[in-house]
Amino acid sequence: MLYKEEWDPTPPKLPKQPALVIPAIHGVRAFSGARNPLTRSNTARRVSMTFTTPHLDGDRQVFVFESDLESVVALEALLAPNFYHIEVQLPPVEYLSPSTRRMRSHHYDHRITFRDGHRRAIFARNASSLARHETREEVRALVRATPPNFADDVVIVSSTDYSRARRDNLRRVWLSSQVEDAEAERHVLEAIECRRCHLVDDLVRQCDLARPRAMDAILRLVGRGMLEANWDQLINKLSKVWLPR
Repeated sequence: MLYKEEWDPTPPKLPKQPALVIPAIHGVRAFSGARNPLTRSNTARRVSMTFTTPHLDGDRQVFVFESDLESVVALEALLAPNFYHIEVQLPPVEYLSPSTRRMRSHHYDHRITFRDGHRRAIFARNASSLARHETREEVRALVRATPPNFADDVVIVSSTDYSRARRDNLRRVWLSSQVEDAEAERHVLEAIECRRCHLVDDLVRQCDLARPRAMDAILRLVGRGMLEANWDQLINKLSKVWLPR
């Protein structure tokens, strides 16, 4: 007699494991979301990071994202000139589901606060899910049920809004923005204004700077909109950059 273990290659179904908990980090504020998304997944890429916002007044805090898409949406918000604060994994919003005719709850992925006080809730989802009629109906019901004191508007974000190159560029621009170097940025702007250089490699050669320092300055200037580039192509030495028109 053959036992199942001898002929069935299917991995055994294991009990669901609890979400991972990030231990306390000295000098860093703890994660403050209403739910912990750090569960195990074979498909989604969980992301956790620490950063500060103007609201935190220099203190760093742990932020946890349920997917890679959510993390890059947050990085793009951090780079916005009028950004003030971001909250993730927010308390649930109750709404009437069109498919089940029962009350459901949803935790918005982000709530971004801008310097003028405007608050924007973000619903981020994979494009294949948003393409389904049932999902679109659920999202419409959720947006209608979102109270005015929760957010001033709601933005639906699809995974197709962020190509692989755009995501990588956002990470690199954000990392370069962690260092302030006004002198290097001034060198880059002077070089491109005087010589109208457009290829990154040529621009770096024209700057009297070490190559890594010049490249980081270019990335910071692109992130602030002082230089323009194609975000959907990886920004490297063969990329073109130009002054805003």
